[in-house]
Amino acid sequence: MTIKENTQMARFKDFGSGKDISDIEPLSFKIHDEEFFCTPVVQGKFLLELISATSDSEDTTSSARMVNDFFSHVLFEDSYDRFEKLLNDKHRIVQVETLSEIVAWLMQEYTNRPNPPAEV
Repeated sequence: MTIKENTQMARFKDFGSGKDISDIEPLSFKIHDEEFFCTPVVQGKFLLELISATSDSEDTTSSARMVNDFFSHVLFEDSYDRFEKLLNDKHRIVQVETLSEIVAWLMQEYTNRPNPPAEV
């Protein structure tokens, strides 16, 4: 093997074809005695877009829209329809803090990284 061939090999990495997600269980969460099911994995690009949109603390409209898009993207269709119905129910209130907790938990699951402990 020549030096040129060795250099070229060191500058190449095959990232494979990704995970087979067919045998991964969906994520689920329960709120107001209803269970909602989410896709087990999401595209990395989508997560990066979410992080980017929600990190801009000055644009709350954009952040709110992205969180709404997040749920439409990760929840299975039936779960999304029921979740939207719950969020519009005048008697079963889901506070913004609860929505944030759900998003944080799902992000933790999707990125396989635990969130730092909440400050008390």
